[in-house]
Amino acid sequence: MSATISEPKVAVDAQVAQPKQGRLRTLWESMKENKVSYLFVGPFVILFTIFVVIPILISIGLSFTYFNMVQPPSWVGWGNYLTLFLEDEIFLIAVKNTLFFAAITGPVSYILCFVFAWLINELKPKLRAFLTLLFYAPSISANAFMIWTVMFSGDAYGYINGILLYWGIIDKPIQWLQDPTYMMGIVILVVLWMSLGVSFLTFIAGLQGIDNTLYEAGAIDGVRNRWQELWYITLPSMKNHLMFGAIISITNSFAAAGQLQALTGATPTDWATWTIMQHVNDYGYVRYEMGYASAMAVLLFITMVVVQRLVQRLLAKLD
Repeated sequence: MSATISEPKVAVDAQVAQPKQGRLRTLWESMKENKVSYLFVGPFVILFTIFVVIPILISIGLSFTYFNMVQPPSWVGWGNYLTLFLEDEIFLIAVKNTLFFAAITGPVSYILCFVFAWLINELKPKLRAFLTLLFYAPSISANAFMIWTVMFSGDAYGYINGILLYWGIIDKPIQWLQDPTYMMGIVILVVLWMSLGVSFLTFIAGLQGIDNTLYEAGAIDGVRNRWQELWYITLPSMKNHLMFGAIISITNSFAAAGQLQALTGATPTDWATWTIMQHVNDYGYVRYEMGYASAMAVLLFITMVVVQRLVQRLLAKLD
């Protein structure tokens, strides 16, 4: 009786094993047929693994440890994450500031990049090249934003204070970059001014790559104005460029630190412009508490991935 029962089971196991072996054989044959392609992709995969995948995995592992760069890491489990949300009040302020900053600069800079690219794309080549360089220049000038520290200087020699004092609007200089009432608004303004960077060039390239015959076919099918062209032809034809631009905007808005710190100082008043990335840098490069800094970096990475997935779903609706 037992032999009768076991035979069908062995036969089923053999049937399950055969498709698996067949799939592996098919995969190996496909790799052999396309070995040249794999050789071209290989260097990128190796570099991406070494400089992106492995550091992310190491950071996740360190986030569960106490590591001061001198002694070996010691396991603390969820201690770093519990400390972040239950004891670190500055981190909670940084979370609030980062979400507020990203919610404004991310979408606004993304829309501005596309609108300016769309408008400039219709101009003559020489004028288009000049305006592209003009708009792109602030993002590639390392310390171009420092001109804003002169404009918003807290003494009477600052341009904004000087104009307001001259017209009698104020009777004493305003500390624009030290007063929490104005600090966040000013840094958002400066970041938006510098936001026409990689996303802007990506959208220019995407618009240049659209086949004009699509617009001709659209006119035949009933597309009557520029807004319909934008919605039914331009945006669907640029899905990959829009996705890349969204990733850049999300990364820049959540990882903002250097520009904010240069404008409002290493320790801003009441932590009014303190972001998660600044908190990470503080614990990682000043205090050398790499385990705690890694925990913050992991949370920031997860947040950016979630936002990116949401944006990807929205862009998928353009089909």
